[in-house]
Amino acid sequence: MKKQILFSLFILSMFSSRAQSLYFPPLTGTLWDTVSPATLGWCNAKVDSLLNYLGEKNTKAFIILKEGKIVIEKYYGTFTQDSLWYWASAGKTLTAFTTGIAQQENHLKITDTVSKHIGAGWTSCTTVQEEKITIKHLLTMTSGLNDTVPDIYCTTPACLKYLADAGTRWAYHTGAYTVLDSIIFSATGQTINNYINQKIKPGTGITGSFFKSGYNNVFASNARSMARFGLLLLNKGTWSSTPIMTDTNYFHQMVNTSQSLNKSYGYLTWLNGKQSYMVPQSQYVLNGALNPDALSDMFAAFGKNGQFINVVPSQHIVFIRMGNIPVSGEVPFTFNDSIWQKLNNMTCPTTAINTIETNTFKLYPNPTSGKFHIELPQNNFNICIQDISGRIVFEQENCSDKTEIDVQLFCKGIYFIQIKVDDKLMAVQKLVKNE
Repeated sequence: MKKQILFSLFILSMFSSRAQSLYFPPLTGTLWDTVSPATLGWCNAKVDSLLNYLGEKNTKAFIILKEGKIVIEKYYGTFTQDSLWYWASAGKTLTAFTTGIAQQENHLKITDTVSKHIGAGWTSCTTVQEEKITIKHLLTMTSGLNDTVPDIYCTTPACLKYLADAGTRWAYHTGAYTVLDSIIFSATGQTINNYINQKIKPGTGITGSFFKSGYNNVFASNARSMARFGLLLLNKGTWSSTPIMTDTNYFHQMVNTSQSLNKSYGYLTWLNGKQSYMVPQSQYVLNGALNPDALSDMFAAFGKNGQFINVVPSQHIVFIRMGNIPVSGEVPFTFNDSIWQKLNNMTCPTTAINTIETNTFKLYPNPTSGKFHIELPQNNFNICIQDISGRIVFEQENCSDKTEIDVQLFCKGIYFIQIKVDDKLMAVQKLVKNE
């Protein structure tokens, strides 16, 4: 119960000032507005604990943005604000975004076959098998090409072998994904770097570029550029008032389930809060959310050795991590989740929350689809219910020790029940409203 209340207080502290418009830093220079962790109700000791933990896990850079402003910015060792680091597979999401811009400018359609843009014979498949593979299949990792070849980064026809019909099998295959670079070049007449230089960088201040590493193209930048891309994703492809991606339908598809095989995958983007997920180099479908300790609406760009861009629209939060390997695995999901575990416990304990013994505060049924009950060992308390954005959706004064509230007309989602006496916060609990 205590853990649940602390989590609820964390969420409420993030919205105590209500949802505000996003801040965007200037396109050039080092100016970037900040907000103190203390204003979010975070303890300095717990902030220090998080940063020490990240340092122990070979982190080079860590940035948290709240509504676009920097809450935490930490660099480790000799790594600085100007240092460059690779994004690894987190750069796949940038490629997906760039592909969307190419579509909005009518250079391509993601329903096009790959062969339409780079010609036949780019795989070792038969003509019939190859003609089934579209750009969308590359964006969703459902090309059907064999991901068990000796070099999964290889992009030659000899490495791109048939295993299943396109759209019938999900497999994390970097070699197949990298073909998108050739498609962008063929469709636009520009390399992916030149296209990004023209279409994304000028309006966002993002720096960095893709560089060749064997068969693979890998993006590298400083940490703030990674955070800028996260902020661009948070605002659905618009930087301040400047639209970068105007194809809103494509963006929506990019950050939502793109196929039925892996519900936690969009267009080269990982999704949280789904009923199941798959991971690289595995064909098992695992039940539950990708990162159970993160908010369900989080979507993310994940890269090898712990390169992360986490975006949480409901909280207006972005956090990025750059660094060396903290744990084994192509995409260390568990490490990302461990960061969320610490973020969920950043608030300082308050004497107010201890005023009511947690074991005597009863809220049931929870989850609910209609009415719920509150039981407390006192009378004359006030109830305030806020939604996930911090908006007050219900208030009731002078409640009795047993109170019934009907939330049947509330939208599905998470709400926070505040118990107040004389305007003093006494307790908080999270309520889940079902359909």
